[in-house]
Amino acid sequence: MRFVEVDLFGVYVAPMSLMLIGAWVVTVALRRMVVRFGLLQHVWHPALFVFAVYVIVLSLIVLTVAW
Repeated sequence: MRFVEVDLFGVYVAPMSLMLIGAWVVTVALRRMVVRFGLLQHVWHPALFVFAVYVIVLSLIVLTVAW
């Protein structure tokens, strides 16, 4: 599949920017669940962990769209 621009209310947007926003939304939801259960306390560096989860979610979205 080719990554083509998306027409968003008359403005052409790169598909990667939409994937970045989607990954951010998923990561925020996952982070809220992890904080609610208190699992983020057991991580050595919480910010680094959340960033790694964001990269994993983003790569999964890109691979899913590309497939």
